[in-house]
Amino acid sequence: MVKRTTAIKIRKIHRYLGIFLGVQFLLWTISGLYFSWTDIDEIHGDHFKKATPDQTAFVDLVGTSQLDHKEPITSLELLEIADEPYYWVNESTLYNARSGVKKEEVTKQEAIKIAQRYMRPDLEFDQIKRVESVNEHHEYRGRPLPAYEISYRTSENLKAYVAIENGAFQTVRHRDWRWFDFLWMTHTMDYQGRDNFNTIVLRAFSLLGLITVLSGFTLWFVSSPTIRKIKK
Repeated sequence: MVKRTTAIKIRKIHRYLGIFLGVQFLLWTISGLYFSWTDIDEIHGDHFKKATPDQTAFVDLVGTSQLDHKEPITSLELLEIADEPYYWVNESTLYNARSGVKKEEVTKQEAIKIAQRYMRPDLEFDQIKRVESVNEHHEYRGRPLPAYEISYRTSENLKAYVAIENGAFQTVRHRDWRWFDFLWMTHTMDYQGRDNFNTIVLRAFSLLGLITVLSGFTLWFVSSPTIRKIKK
């Protein structure tokens, strides 16, 4: 039979671990409930976008030999920017597909028209600004820069992002996505990049959580009257 002093020590370990880990356990539970009760398509902002973006067919396009491009072409994509066709060559250079003229970057007005192709027509444009750099906590992290941030007049603080280099529509961000992102950070305990499940903090709390559960089972075992009767 376990001595009383040993049982007291186990009880103290269990209690203090519970206090220390309680806040994080609560955050894990709250974030888990939020994830299970939300529609991931709405979090992605699909309800703000058109089901199928308008696609224009183009004619009279120049050949690649007419482009002022010195390097061998390894990839080529036809893009639409403000109703005009462009070649995106080697994922680095933009050319007008009718004139062959190189385009340095997308303008604000072109970015607004690009966003209109993807966003619902009933959304009211508010403002646009250029984003040169972001930190690891920014909602546009991990995507091509520079970019245009296009805001809409909605209660959800809706924003769309368009890459300046090639005019590619990147993503939308809104209030529910930001809540999801914050809770995801507390769930993974990656307070920098959000998506790293191998952080030392998460591993430490997981091990301490396991110890807390095991100490609870041990405490029940050493203090249970039923177990005592069986042992007698």
